Amino acid sequence: MPQDQADDPIVSISDPGEVGRAEHNRGDRFVVHVSNFFAWLFPILYGAAVLIGIGYAVTTNSHVRVDIFYDGYPATKQRKIDVFALAWLFLPFIIMCWDVTLDYAISSVKASEGSDSPNGLHRLYLLKMFMNLSFLFIAVAIWSAYVRNLALITRPLWWRKLLYAFPAVAFVVNLIIYYSALGLVLYTTEAENARQATRHWFFDTFAIGPEEMKYTIASALIGVSLIFALFAEIFLDPFRGSFRDIIEFDRTGIDYQKLSVLSGRLFGNIVKNPVLVALPMFIYMGLMLDQSGVAQRMMHAMQKLFGGLRGGLSLTVLLIGIILAASTGVIGASVTLLGVMALPAMMNQNYSKEIATGTIASAGTLGILIPPSIMLVIMSDQLAISLGDLFMGALFPGLILGGLYIGFIVIYGFVKPEAMPAPEYTGEVGWPVIKEVLLAVVPPMFLILLVLGSIFAGIATPTEASGLGALGATVLALLNGKLSLKVFREVGRSTMNTSGYIVGIFLAANFFALVLRRYGGDEIVQDHVLGAFQNPYFIVMFILFIVFLLGFLLDWIEITIIIMPLMLPIIQGLELAVPGYGQVQDPAVVWFAILVAVTLQTSFLTPPVGFALFYLKGVSPPGVTLAHIYRGIIPFVLLQLIGLAIVFVFPALTTWLPSVAYGS
Repeated sequence: MPQDQADDPIVSISDPGEVGRAEHNRGDRFVVHVSNFFAWLFPILYGAAVLIGIGYAVTTNSHVRVDIFYDGYPATKQRKIDVFALAWLFLPFIIMCWDVTLDYAISSVKASEGSDSPNGLHRLYLLKMFMNLSFLFIAVAIWSAYVRNLALITRPLWWRKLLYAFPAVAFVVNLIIYYSALGLVLYTTEAENARQATRHWFFDTFAIGPEEMKYTIASALIGVSLIFALFAEIFLDPFRGSFRDIIEFDRTGIDYQKLSVLSGRLFGNIVKNPVLVALPMFIYMGLMLDQSGVAQRMMHAMQKLFGGLRGGLSLTVLLIGIILAASTGVIGASVTLLGVMALPAMMNQNYSKEIATGTIASAGTLGILIPPSIMLVIMSDQLAISLGDLFMGALFPGLILGGLYIGFIVIYGFVKPEAMPAPEYTGEVGWPVIKEVLLAVVPPMFLILLVLGSIFAGIATPTEASGLGALGATVLALLNGKLSLKVFREVGRSTMNTSGYIVGIFLAANFFALVLRRYGGDEIVQDHVLGAFQNPYFIVMFILFIVFLLGFLLDWIEITIIIMPLMLPIIQGLELAVPGYGQVQDPAVVWFAILVAVTLQTSFLTPPVGFALFYLKGVSPPGVTLAHIYRGIIPFVLLQLIGLAIVFVFPALTTWLPSVAYGS
């Protein structure tokens, strides 16, 4: 190398990408920290809201019950039933949940449980601590409701009040003795932990410990779980059955210590479940749209558009019902809103009471099927399948039902014109009316496309889309001038209340499933169902028939949570030829879930526990009776069964759209 070249200074060429790298990294770290904070905060807020909501639902007495006979009882008898249910069924169960989650929370705090992953949930012990604390709040709410109801019946002495609540009181006394003895042993010995302390001679001598709690824990099992076990003993093994065996759990294999697994089930299946986060979000979305005046605006605009046609009001109700179904997913809100807005107008136009009430009730129930649906959110969790698959799979069946309703109204208007008379005079339908319709319909339709489109296109998960829908509904309320602190507070309160009683059913269902499976009840059910028919499609029809019958008596929440997990292994084992097009995971399960969803549509319209019927009766004018409503829903229930048959015969209606979305 020449000397002159060697003496030249070396000039480095910098990478343009490195310019401002430090500032860029600092910004990235800030974004990561913010995202991690919200990823940690939202599960905490969700768990807090839904668990506190259970206590609030108890306080307001708004939890779900089978009220076929209850509503007809006098007030004193209703309060006696409430006292029994609270003190003998609910309170011992909640105290037991508090107890079994106490060690669960303490262990998490001692370990400072969290996640080392950047995307993990940090300070996980806070969430587990709150789960235990929430059970204490629920217990206080139950005791408060118990004392209130008892005071309204009579004014007994304080010790008689304790006798009324004997199971709960006995269980609490047992816990106090146990923990007092445990603390004494820990304080006076060198035991390092509770497990070592319970092996002390003191516990053996005085027979103090979890094993002795089996007698008082039986009071927490007096509900459905114990009843199931008792019936199993009577009908399956009549010669060896004894009530004492069931109480001591010798036959079930359940003791108090084994119930500690309930803590993990409750935490993993409810509190930490990302799918269920969408539940309060969609509820909030529906309630906020109800308060935003969107539906009222659509009703007034579309009345002007279709009001001059024969059956125009019915068509208006059905179209708005479909839009509301895709906007809210809240049955009570849709039926009540349509009843308040449409029923007086239909009565003034001399519509048949049967056709008017039937149209409103059926249109309002579409929200349980057309996504985003709360029922599909719960099904996704219970069946461990993609919520996006269910949303896309339910779209065509929901639209088919809506189309059947519209077709029936058009044909019925020609066959029986006196039932849906056309108005004598209507205004001219011109550009101003069309413009009003567009301004009323486009914003909610845009929100629907934003929520469902983001899911179908794979841009957002259903949980993320639910948050987007909640935000969009709030913005619509603001643009319509309906958003105020009062509205915001009322929507938030109703969301917490509704989410609370649904999650409360989840808690009991998890416990029921634990006892049922430990006792072998799931195998009994599966054997009976599989043994009924040889043809797998007949077995599916048999299950749907059972669901249809249960819909006459039970709410869809109980049916979904209890029946679906029991039927899942059966459906998976039938090897049904349902096309998945190489894209849909578990296509048979998706098809079955949609079939059950369509079947459960009928549960809202079939007496005696047809919730849509009672929602509508509550807002009906004095001249409309339950008999009118019952007769009115008959053709729509038949149409639902026709829709069910179509989905049954053509399963591709439920799997084609998800396959297209995934395949593109």
